[in-house]
Amino acid sequence: MTANTSSSNRFVLRRDAGRFREDVRRAWQKRWVKILALLAALPILGIFFLWLIFAQALPSAESLLTYQPPLPTNVRGADGEPVQTFARERRVELKFDEYPPQLINAFLAAEDRTFFRHGGIDYPGVIGAVGDYISKMGSGERARGGSTITQQVAKNLLLGDEYSVTRKIKEAFLARRIESVLTKEQILELYLNQIFLGRNAYGVQAAARAYFDKDVQDLELPEMAYLAVLPKAPSNYSPERYPERALERRNWVLSEMERNGFITPAQRAAATAAPLGTGRGASNSVRNFGGYFIEEVRRTLIDRYGQQTEKGPNGVYTGGLWVRTSLDVAKQRAAENALRDGLTRYDRGKGWRDPGLSVKLSGDWRSELARAPFGTGYPDWRAAAILSKSATSATIGFADGSTAILPSSAASMPKRGTSTPAFNTFRPGMIIVVKREGNGYVLRSIPEVSGGMVVEEVATGRILAMQGGFDSRGDDFNRATQALRQPGSTFKPVVYSAAMDNGLTPASIIVDGPFCVWQGAGLGNKCFRNFSGGNAGPQTMRWGVEQSRNLMTVRTANQIGMQNVTKLAKTLGVGEYPNYLAIALGAGDTTVMKITNAFAILANNGKEVKPTLIDYVQDRSGKVIYRADTRPCEGCNAPDWNGKPMPRPPLRTKQLMDPMTAYQMVHILEGVVQRGTATTLRELNRPLFGKTGTTSGPTNVWFIGGSPDIVAGIYMGFDQPRPMGGYAQGGTLAAPVFKQFALTAFKDMPVVPFRAPEGIRMVRIDRRSGRKVFGEWPGTDPKAAVIWEAFKPESEPRRSIRREEMAENAAAAKAARSATRTRAERRRDSDFLQNQGGIY
Repeated sequence: MTANTSSSNRFVLRRDAGRFREDVRRAWQKRWVKILALLAALPILGIFFLWLIFAQALPSAESLLTYQPPLPTNVRGADGEPVQTFARERRVELKFDEYPPQLINAFLAAEDRTFFRHGGIDYPGVIGAVGDYISKMGSGERARGGSTITQQVAKNLLLGDEYSVTRKIKEAFLARRIESVLTKEQILELYLNQIFLGRNAYGVQAAARAYFDKDVQDLELPEMAYLAVLPKAPSNYSPERYPERALERRNWVLSEMERNGFITPAQRAAATAAPLGTGRGASNSVRNFGGYFIEEVRRTLIDRYGQQTEKGPNGVYTGGLWVRTSLDVAKQRAAENALRDGLTRYDRGKGWRDPGLSVKLSGDWRSELARAPFGTGYPDWRAAAILSKSATSATIGFADGSTAILPSSAASMPKRGTSTPAFNTFRPGMIIVVKREGNGYVLRSIPEVSGGMVVEEVATGRILAMQGGFDSRGDDFNRATQALRQPGSTFKPVVYSAAMDNGLTPASIIVDGPFCVWQGAGLGNKCFRNFSGGNAGPQTMRWGVEQSRNLMTVRTANQIGMQNVTKLAKTLGVGEYPNYLAIALGAGDTTVMKITNAFAILANNGKEVKPTLIDYVQDRSGKVIYRADTRPCEGCNAPDWNGKPMPRPPLRTKQLMDPMTAYQMVHILEGVVQRGTATTLRELNRPLFGKTGTTSGPTNVWFIGGSPDIVAGIYMGFDQPRPMGGYAQGGTLAAPVFKQFALTAFKDMPVVPFRAPEGIRMVRIDRRSGRKVFGEWPGTDPKAAVIWEAFKPESEPRRSIRREEMAENAAAAKAARSATRTRAERRRDSDFLQNQGGIY
């Protein structure tokens, strides 16, 4: 019985299956069933073929999990305050939680109100966009996109902005992938950090700064609504060009926020009544500050990390680096002003110089003027374009669109090289420089002479300030680091340091007399001379340095061997030179940076320091990827004090030269300030050392020196070297630049003496003869007969001098000075290389 039942059940199942297949076969024979099946399969087949054609080659959505948007490099000064940003896309990356909810709601209302409900594609919106696209085919108009925020993320980050159906299909596939990989919050975070909102602002935080000078958490409701207007087309809602359109669109966003329940009617009404309130940009941005310094930092970073990703993930314009520099803002401003004032003082009275630039008045002359490669230097000097000219005045225009009248009396200085008033040479479109005085403007001239200046910290080598010309705008050649110039007599401390390393002392007697060298049968004798053409006979080394005597310098270099001089120059980083005597007088090229660093080594008692502009660099995550000071410091990062002395990094102990020699040289160079060619600095009333320099022509004038803490170097000269005039000397042109800088930069610095190293013996000597003195003590008068001199052990003078001999020497010196004053044309002993038949 059981067996029969079981067999019957199996029979029934087979019969039902057969009946189902029979029903399907019969239905398939009907035409309308085939049509319905085909229609149902078409979308599936279409999606499959679209996937085969477009989706397989799409980028992986998983890459967004580690996506890092391009971020600018932020540069800070030594005090940690921001000074500049290197950016092609200005962006500040924030986390999702850092965006106010109301700001997020504003963007959702404007861009994708169903964002938290769809799976990456808003199908009703897609259908509407397709219809709009069909209706506008052939019209040239761009159809509305219908993209969700997810699709916009796919477009902005992975696909690009191509306007085509193909891109929209890829966008849809990729949006679905993104939704499967990222959370809604992560997608919104990417969107709000990446979206372009105009004014070179990428991301909402950057836009909040660009339009309202606020951070996102400080924005008001109408400001949030305005930012939500911008993703579609920022230029269409520019507050400057289309304020009514921008206001209307902002109010539409507010109404959408009310319709979606994000705000109340009262909030909408209050926000709608508010003005746009946009500004001209962030007020705390620092542009063009420390131009040459910051440009040197940029070049260094690009050399190390690349501009974008060609050398790794830390590109200058994409890596989001945080750079701490050694820039001292106050000292940088002081250096800029001092060098500019020095250049304009030299240029004053030489007439007006046409910069040779112009704009087309028939076009957008304001933009042309703003983009012109032209730096005016001073904050109160302005570039202007001549719009029209009459017999008595000219109408001038500025980049902001404002205009003014320049009377002919305010431009009466002659054009350089002529006697024609500058006003007579004006023509419409010409770019000039003016300065506001009272209720009007007066013409100014950009100096043709230029120069460079470097300020360095002695103990560390950190560059505190740098100025490479009059203005970096339109002139990015950095004369502080790139201009190779003859240093003139600023090289002499290298010669005399080598001499003291080879047995001479500051009191050694050197003959200031005629000195010639045989150059061979073809060239004959080469004879050197002092600037005055005369000589002073046997004198101390100190006197020779203070008075910058060329004859004593070449005689010393010849006595000790030029190979010792050039070896020390290489050791100090001044340069690598052949063993020619002319090198001893500064005939070898170097840069301001190099020779200033050599003086810093002298002030640092011969210990090595290397000039650096960057203290350290952090990547976007805060990890330090470069540090200038790599010395270890055990215990410096300890969480708490262990009761022991404060941990300190080890001292820089690499000794480049004998510390006693370095101090002896610095001590001699203090005399240059007290009695020599830089006495203008004596008024600063603090221990200073330094050396002036003037090269043949004279084509360059120099001063390098400073205090125990800070050393500065300055040179002035034409870019294409030519004589600056017979009166041009380092002591009269370059030293006053340092003096002006020091009056500001040293104002609050403590007055400290130069520290002598262990072993130095301070001995009283007669300043003129160099002999040891008994019974007399140095006084406060810089020109006192008795001074303290620095000697190495067992090297001080053995002979002494009597009081009456000192009086005789003083009387003879006074008579010599009086005789010098009676000359019809007084010429100071200069500190530059004399050029007789060229240098070799």
